[in-house]
Amino acid sequence: MSKLIASSVIAGAHQFVSEAEEKLQQAIDTAGPEADINLPNTGYYLPVIYGLTGMKVEKIKDMEAPLAHARELLPEGPAERLWTPYLGTALDAGVATLFACEIIESLRYVLEPGFYTETDAPTEDNLWLGAADDVIMRERGVEFVDGTAPGFAAITGAAPDVETAVQIAQELKQKMLYVFIAGKDDGVSFAEQLVEGGVELGWNTRLVPFSPYISGHIWSLGFATRAALAFGGVQPGDYRNVLKYNKDRVFAFVLAFGRVTDRKYAAAAGAISYGFPTIATSDIPEILPTGVCTYEHVVSNVECDDIVARAIEVRGLKVVVTEVPVPVAYSPAFEGERIRKGEYWVEMAGPKSTGCEFTEIADDVEDGKVTVAGPEIGDIEQGSTVPIAIHVEVSGRKMQKDFEPILERQGHTFFNEAEGVLHMGQRDTVWMRISNRAKEAGFTFEHLGKIIHARYHADFGEVVDKVQVTIYTRQEDVERILEKAAKAYHERDERLGSLTDESVDTFYSCILCQSFAPTHVCVITPERPGLCGSYNWLDGKAAYEMNPTGGNQPVPKGETVDEERGQWSGVNEYVKEHSQGMVEAFNTYSMLENPMTSCGCFEVISCILPMCNGIMTVNREFKGETPSGMKFSTLAGSVGGGVQSPGFLGHSRFYMGSPKFISADGGIKRLVWMPKELKEEMREILEKAAEKAGAPDLVDKICTEEEATEESEVLEYLTKVGHPALEMDPMF
Repeated sequence: MSKLIASSVIAGAHQFVSEAEEKLQQAIDTAGPEADINLPNTGYYLPVIYGLTGMKVEKIKDMEAPLAHARELLPEGPAERLWTPYLGTALDAGVATLFACEIIESLRYVLEPGFYTETDAPTEDNLWLGAADDVIMRERGVEFVDGTAPGFAAITGAAPDVETAVQIAQELKQKMLYVFIAGKDDGVSFAEQLVEGGVELGWNTRLVPFSPYISGHIWSLGFATRAALAFGGVQPGDYRNVLKYNKDRVFAFVLAFGRVTDRKYAAAAGAISYGFPTIATSDIPEILPTGVCTYEHVVSNVECDDIVARAIEVRGLKVVVTEVPVPVAYSPAFEGERIRKGEYWVEMAGPKSTGCEFTEIADDVEDGKVTVAGPEIGDIEQGSTVPIAIHVEVSGRKMQKDFEPILERQGHTFFNEAEGVLHMGQRDTVWMRISNRAKEAGFTFEHLGKIIHARYHADFGEVVDKVQVTIYTRQEDVERILEKAAKAYHERDERLGSLTDESVDTFYSCILCQSFAPTHVCVITPERPGLCGSYNWLDGKAAYEMNPTGGNQPVPKGETVDEERGQWSGVNEYVKEHSQGMVEAFNTYSMLENPMTSCGCFEVISCILPMCNGIMTVNREFKGETPSGMKFSTLAGSVGGGVQSPGFLGHSRFYMGSPKFISADGGIKRLVWMPKELKEEMREILEKAAEKAGAPDLVDKICTEEEATEESEVLEYLTKVGHPALEMDPMF
């Protein structure tokens, strides 16, 4: 580590210990060794000393032992010519500093009565609150345990000006953080700047001015220590678990503004022992390797505009937004809401326009930034249909490429929970409506981005640190994003590699669409993606890792019931339970006998053409007639809703390339008709599947609407080209 930091920490620690010794002797001379030391209304004595050593300081004389221990911890300063760059000596000096600071500040209650208000808010003539009592600690501390408050910022020094101080305080509060303030820079305190800016301080506003001295931040660490003792079940004196609890559960960090003195270095070293890193505005040496803290220990030269975001990242803090900032009611109760024609102000994408949703990892992400590129709702005529692309950029130290589609797919649930918003589909088949009432309430496209930002943090804070959303409503922009997204969709589809259903003993469920189809359960296998096309087996696995209580759960296969048709006891048990008992069993590889149910998000529909001894497959985008005598919309009404429809199957495009595609019914060689657009789009995948099935020229023998739309005409075409389905065993 930096010699300057080590020297400064140790020098500062020596100063604090010497001051504590002077103050202690002064208290003994003034009040006597038997005088009581009582922090306001607490059963934790001097909590840092009590938590880390188990020593109970009840009288002035009881301070002698921990102060002697602090003196023992003090190392010598680094040698001029040869020294060991060891963080441990600086941390020892930091702990010595904590013991000394707790003694110094506690003695103010004896030597300087009235120095602290001993209230939960400043008084007219005193800004400094001092130590929180146990009532405040328990009331506020539980918020750190249940996640209501994700952490706290310990601020020392002063911002460059009042406006900047107010801005930083507001940003920290918006992140639901507590702000603990102690110390000054050139005689100015951050707390005093806030008062000048007209900001209310106190525990009720989460802006807590502890002390004008840097040593007053001992009340910050005392608060954290008591959280470990009160809520973590840690025993006094178990310093390892006190420090571990704080590193893992109390997400705090130090913001150091202005000049960093030896004393500030020493206090920061004490905070680092708790796993609380320091982020400084001044140009001081850094300690970047991980170790005691989750990530970096000291980060310097950070601009004020970026200091909050940088601190949150360095601490590994997860911001949880408890409320979704929209002007309409927001609740899962609205998931099943329908918005019919005549009831919506604007329709986005769907069958009449173009759209997509695309989430990806990015480098330069500004958390909370939502941009609408193109006309807003207020600029659009009532009843209009517009294109839309919702491009979400995320970053996080734990983010992985495999998590992108999971996050992306959550928009279906997140949007539907807003009253007056209807969402269907995914990827490039998205379809949305915003009702007249929602528009009149003030709902805009920007609020779609705010929903994503809030819910990504709330539901996936374990992996997501920053979220930025751009919503495009101009055709040329939507097409540009769609082109980029299409490449990502393809790459995701390729990730399954050589995984087979036989090579795993666990599948994954998806019940995200049960708001529309309560009895539908999608079971995702390595060789059968989710019918919406958004999830493959790896996605389901990743989603479960990200959110173990979410809509993607492991489904143990259990005993094999029917290997050919793909039926397992464990899968049947899961499906029966989660379909409300409506579906007792299904065959993964058959569309004729007990097929999997569908909701309404399938990419394509397959159905039997009896005369042709095969099946047709039609995509959602195809508007024409099909050889079944039904358009896609009519077929969808027969297949969706969570019912088993033998002879009909909703599924993803990619499933057609799987060796398990209706393998119990004959597989890919049964495919006799599909729209030309779908055929060309899927040609490469279909050709690979056909070659594996022993029919390399199959794709060119598949009929399209250009050759026939009547089943009898399809049969005539199949006979002419020699389609293999005509030579296969009858389907039933």
